[in-house]
Amino acid sequence: MATKTGDSLLGDFLRILLAILLPPLGVFFEVGLGKHFWLNILLTILGYIPGIIHAVYIIAKK
Repeated sequence: MATKTGDSLLGDFLRILLAILLPPLGVFFEVGLGKHFWLNILLTILGYIPGIIHAVYIIAKK
């Protein structure tokens, strides 16, 4: 089982914090301009909370 380094954990924490503040930006930094980014834009427009949930999920599953 691989363990994460301190830098990796800090990076994940910052991406999740960014995902809470601006969900599409957090997804963009994780996966780029792919389908998940555009889905997150749509979810954030439809409701801020669904956008946050999707962004945190995308970051956490990495």
